[in-house]
Amino acid sequence: MLFNHTGKVFVAQRIDQKEDAWQMPQGGIDLDESPSEAALRELEEEIGTANVRTLSESRNWYHYDFPSHLAGKTWKGRFRGQTQKWFAMEFLGEHSEIDPMGVEHPEFADWRWVDLARLPSLAVSFKKDIYQSVALEFAALGEALRTNK
Repeated sequence: MLFNHTGKVFVAQRIDQKEDAWQMPQGGIDLDESPSEAALRELEEEIGTANVRTLSESRNWYHYDFPSHLAGKTWKGRFRGQTQKWFAMEFLGEHSEIDPMGVEHPEFADWRWVDLARLPSLAVSFKKDIYQSVALEFAALGEALRTNK
């Protein structure tokens, strides 16, 4: 979960998504990296920058399954869902550093900053519960940034 200095959260719209749904950067963990290293690598790969400060790590791992109509198609049918460790991070750079279309393998067509409370309503249906849980867990961090505490 990437916060800006006003406590808003980065979301992006996937290139391959027909539904009007937005998501946070995420991805897999390579064999030789820790979850926090993977989070930074995924930010760099997906939005073009990892100019961040890590604020917190989620207490839990979160899991979702793809709906049956996507399970055999997503990632060429190799995966049926994902188990995730989330990190709250503060973006330290300028907005011009964020360029999801300028990365080697673009995944996002558009991006924006949103209020944390709106986050779950923007997600695809099978990620809404995770986004709600992560938003609750990191809400105090977003509020502290918003109020400069």
